[in-house]
Amino acid sequence: MARIESIEQLRKNYPPKIKRSITKEISTLDQHCRDFIALSPFMMIGTQSADGLGDVSPRGDKPGFVRVLDDTTILIPDRPGNNRLDTLTNIIENPNVGLLFLVPGVKETLRINGKAEIRDDDELMALGEMNGKRPRIIIQVLVKTAYMHCAKALMRSRLWDPQAQIERSQLPSMSEWMMAHNTMEVEPETTEAMEERYKEQLY
Repeated sequence: MARIESIEQLRKNYPPKIKRSITKEISTLDQHCRDFIALSPFMMIGTQSADGLGDVSPRGDKPGFVRVLDDTTILIPDRPGNNRLDTLTNIIENPNVGLLFLVPGVKETLRINGKAEIRDDDELMALGEMNGKRPRIIIQVLVKTAYMHCAKALMRSRLWDPQAQIERSQLPSMSEWMMAHNTMEVEPETTEAMEERYKEQLY
């Protein structure tokens, strides 16, 4: 076994690029992209800090929570979380982002790459309002590339197949996980208390 250190070495392990995988890439959001985003209740945003450390964070809400402002601009409301602000500080340090949108039951995914900035304009914040509460900030993304990703990954993973779901008991509860990873003196929290807190802090 050897470490692969060049694109030339890497390419030797694969056949040539499939032509349609290149030609499907567009630089604006057409109606198909807009419809997919409008139906998506879940997406992931990939960012990178100034020192090069990568991060991927989930974002979820009712379908259409990500708003298409125009052909090259989308708005992502920032809902209450753990206040680490990893994604947001990364954007300030490095605005390049990658987005992955999923729609339940659909095996294809929508990938968008672009540059992000953090906004608190009143008119943009109003667009992100949910249940009478505005987000603390808006992530505005200028789209550079957009394309649909094929279904192979979701087919292999059987992500939407009910028969592939595991019993939650196969893994520790979130509270057990937190206690096992806790390196500071933090008051333990039961799973029930954690879930109630989540419900109260969704928006």
